[in-house]
Amino acid sequence: MLRRFVAALAVLTFSAIAYQSLAQRFLNGVEWPTPTVVTPGKDDRDPPSDAVVLFNGKSFDEWNGAKNWKADDDGGFTVKGAIQTKKEFGDCQLHVEFASPTPAKGSGQGRGNNGIGLMGARYEIQVLDSYENQTYPEGQAASVYNQRPPMVNASRKPGEWQSYDILFTTPRFDAEGKVAKPGYVTVLHNGVVVQNHTEILGFTHYDRATAYAKHPEKGPIVLMYHGDPVRFRNMWVRELKELQGKPGKKGVEGK
Repeated sequence: MLRRFVAALAVLTFSAIAYQSLAQRFLNGVEWPTPTVVTPGKDDRDPPSDAVVLFNGKSFDEWNGAKNWKADDDGGFTVKGAIQTKKEFGDCQLHVEFASPTPAKGSGQGRGNNGIGLMGARYEIQVLDSYENQTYPEGQAASVYNQRPPMVNASRKPGEWQSYDILFTTPRFDAEGKVAKPGYVTVLHNGVVVQNHTEILGFTHYDRATAYAKHPEKGPIVLMYHGDPVRFRNMWVRELKELQGKPGKKGVEGK
C-alpha cells in the first residue's frame, strides 16, 4: 500500500511540474514597476529604512512646540502641551508608543487623556487609560474619537508601555470641495487590530456634528494635550505611496 501511495504521489508531483513548465501566465494588461527595497527594522518596533524618525529617545528636532523639552533617562518623555511635527504627511504608517500615568488618577475622560492628531489634528485617534476605566465607547483608547469605538479594548495597565500602529489614508476632495473619497484608518493597539479600514466621517468634534471641509492632502501630526501627564517614546512615520502601473500586454504570455 505504501509503495502505491509513494508512486501515486510521484506521478502527481511530476504532473504538476510538467503543467507549470508548459502553462503560460495570463497578463492582466497592467505593467507594474519593481517595488522599492525597504529594509525592515530588527523588530516591529524599530523604524524601517525609509521611515522618518519623529522621536528616538533623545531629540525633539522633528517637532514644533517642544523647545527646551528634555527626554527622560529611559528614552521617553512626558507631554507638557500640544506639539506638532515640522514635516507634513498625508497617507502614512505611524508608530507611536505611550504610557498612561501611574498611579492612575481620575476616571472616564479624565484619566490619561491625550490624542494622536492626523492632518493637523483634523482627525483624532484617542489616547486614554482604558484599563478598567469606564467611558463612552467612542471615547475610549484607540477610538476614532467621537465617531467609532475600537472593536476590542486591548489596553495595558497604567505605566506599562503600549503601542499604536496606524495606517491612515487622507480624504480626497474634488475641485468644488466635495468629498471624492473619504479618509480611512486602520489601527493596531498593542498588536491587536482594533480599527479595520474604518471610514472617517469627517473632522473630529466633541460638541457638534461630524463634517468634512476641504483641506490639503498633507498636514502635520499632532500630539494633543488634555492636561494629563501621558508619556511617549519611539515614534516614526512612513509616507505611503501606491505603485502606479501603466498599460501593458493583456492575454496569455507569449501570444
